Amino acid sequence: MLFVLYFSAAVYSQEIKIKSLEVYPRGDRLSLPVITSDNKLIIEFDVQSDFEPTLNIVFRFCDKGWAPTKNIFLLNQNRNQLLLFDFFRLPVTVEEAEYHFRGSFPDKDNYIELPFSGKWRFYITDQQDTSIVYAQGRFFVIDPEVKLSSSLTNDQLENKTYWPVELSKVFNITTDFYLPEEFYPGYVGRVEIIENLKIYYPVVINRNDNTLERQFKWDANRNFTYIARDILAGNEYRQVDLRDINYYTTKDVNAQRDGLEFSRFYLKANPDLNGAKIYTNYKSPFATYLNVTFSIRPPDDVYGSIFIVGAFNNWKLSTEYQLVEDAGIYSITLNLKRGIYDYQYVVADVVNGEIVNADWVILEGNTWENSKVYDIFLYYNEPNDGGYERIIGYIRIPEKN
Repeated sequence: MLFVLYFSAAVYSQEIKIKSLEVYPRGDRLSLPVITSDNKLIIEFDVQSDFEPTLNIVFRFCDKGWAPTKNIFLLNQNRNQLLLFDFFRLPVTVEEAEYHFRGSFPDKDNYIELPFSGKWRFYITDQQDTSIVYAQGRFFVIDPEVKLSSSLTNDQLENKTYWPVELSKVFNITTDFYLPEEFYPGYVGRVEIIENLKIYYPVVINRNDNTLERQFKWDANRNFTYIARDILAGNEYRQVDLRDINYYTTKDVNAQRDGLEFSRFYLKANPDLNGAKIYTNYKSPFATYLNVTFSIRPPDDVYGSIFIVGAFNNWKLSTEYQLVEDAGIYSITLNLKRGIYDYQYVVADVVNGEIVNADWVILEGNTWENSKVYDIFLYYNEPNDGGYERIIGYIRIPEKN
């Protein structure tokens, strides 16, 4: 059985603040965390608090929309909560955080179990009142009983004329499998594809899809094919590296040494971390927090609001990360722990407080000459235990050697 986890932090208290939340499988902290049952899930975070915190962690199985289930067969009671102890006191030179936690799940004493394949959430809460949530995250538990075969090829959109022509460049991901006899073909559901660490924006192929961009094929027996041929090629991400203590010597710094950034639409970018981040080791006296200002001057023909997304906000578009314009320069200042972060700029509109018409490539480029990782999940409508959506197939491309 595999466990896949992704996370997002949200703060609800002025007294305790969770910062730099990080979740990864032991031995591979850069990828979308996928671990086997004989591996461990590592959860780490800093805590800003005047006193050693008393925290609790709660795990909940979810439905297809990430809402915690009310199905009594899936509540996993008595094996879904754990008090968190063993906080490390950060060096006195670290500002805006006092403690660090690192834990493995499922834990060695088996207080935590993750028995169901599908979508899960975890909540870091107050020890006495679990309705007080300081941070939360999403993850998957995977039981890959079906062997998937997936391929990635270069493709081009054909639904209209694109200018510049680079905007038509896409990747085609085709996934095939043979369904074992123990599964019923009518219960086979959709396929989801997650690019790098963008868990909030999966590419979904449903059984009823039959368009130029998304296709489902079934031979009425046990052979299935799912095709997505509209995945924008994109580009390598931008990157900020705050680890140089001889250059980043003050509390307030610019993200880039040149200060100002520009469009990279026609530029070849440097290799990235596939959307990940690397924090300075929490035991280091230099693992402190900086106020980092990001600034970009977009071309005159780019219209709309500009947002920043990256490893520091889990690649989720939010109005909290909208840049402010002044004389044609768009800027935002973020409080970040020393480390390396992948990020990019997105152009979008804001309508009634909602972000719409997001364009992820107009400032970053759209080229086949970049390297990405795709995690692919096959869902099954399990009729047992009150009925739930189960993940029965998983593959990552390109596969590791």
